Amino acid sequence: MRYRRFGKTNLNLSVFSLGTMRYVASEENARQTVYQAVLQGVNHLETARGYGKSEQYLGAAIKAGLPKTRSQLHITTKIAPTLDADSMQRAIDESLARLGLDYLDCLALHGINTWEHLKFISGCMPAVHQAIADGRVRHVGFSTHAPLEIVLAVVSTDLFEFVNLHYYYFFQRNAAAIALAAQKDMGVFIISPADKGGLLYTPSPKLQALCQPFSPLELNYRFLLQDPRITTLSVGAASATELTAPLSVSDRTEALTPEEIAVLQRLETQKDALGSDRCSQCYECLPCPETIHIPEVLRLRNLAIAYDMVEYGKYRYGMFENAGHWFPGMKANRCTECGDCLPRCPEQLDIPTLLQDSHNRLNGREGRRLWD
Repeated sequence: MRYRRFGKTNLNLSVFSLGTMRYVASEENARQTVYQAVLQGVNHLETARGYGKSEQYLGAAIKAGLPKTRSQLHITTKIAPTLDADSMQRAIDESLARLGLDYLDCLALHGINTWEHLKFISGCMPAVHQAIADGRVRHVGFSTHAPLEIVLAVVSTDLFEFVNLHYYYFFQRNAAAIALAAQKDMGVFIISPADKGGLLYTPSPKLQALCQPFSPLELNYRFLLQDPRITTLSVGAASATELTAPLSVSDRTEALTPEEIAVLQRLETQKDALGSDRCSQCYECLPCPETIHIPEVLRLRNLAIAYDMVEYGKYRYGMFENAGHWFPGMKANRCTECGDCLPRCPEQLDIPTLLQDSHNRLNGREGRRLWD
């Protein structure tokens, strides 16, 4: 296991962190998962107030005894931003009680996804600052599933020491946020690189073949780990057995090898399969009058055609209209062919036709968040 400085927090975190959203089948399953992660060098355990019994189970695992002492572990929980300080104060105390801890190494404001959430910060930050002053919280950051412009705005407030966000080989839209966070010496925590990064633990045969001699999952991890601006990657293991694949590359943080670079170039060349229908992800087509997230719909189409990532496309597409501000936007069949987007597209794509094609390819699987 390698360790990296988590930005201005000055904590040294393992390059893989245990995310605890999915281990909640039972308290014993959670205990075994946490124990095995820590045994293999993970020193950052991350949970959230909204993850069902996750905080409670993590607290029980810590109390039962782990291969590292409390002072050798870094515990993060996430709490949604609230309108007032009193609500945040109570939420912090309740999380500490469930975890059985007297302090949190890190607290993240959970899901600053909209401009309205950004306004909430002024209401709840006094409680966070009080918790830091009295020792209940040591460092504060935020997690986000927001559009890039909102992520950049939150980073620019200079209120936070770290950020949890989406960024993967198959989704590099947040590259500017990574750059700005690094400039401000913030820790960078990558959310769900295996799952949200492309369902890479169950890749299509076509994607597997294109990535040989590597697995798609291994290649994505290497793409992220070779970037020194990125501190740690989340492993949302549902059980201890799901730790094996990610932790097998936990010591490989060096620059990409010529062979790895060649495979990534092969993946780039494969995008030629889209021909003149390829969406370049410039986002110039937004806003859409029907609030369709056109670039994301067409990104999923790109992946389905170029790499046969159809199951991933269906999984993410099914979240439209089902996940609120965590994955906003209407489905592509809501397009009225108004033509508003057409003059803004630098590739002159026939966007209404591509949206309907995307819907035909990807509709049929309803997606929802795993937690409230």
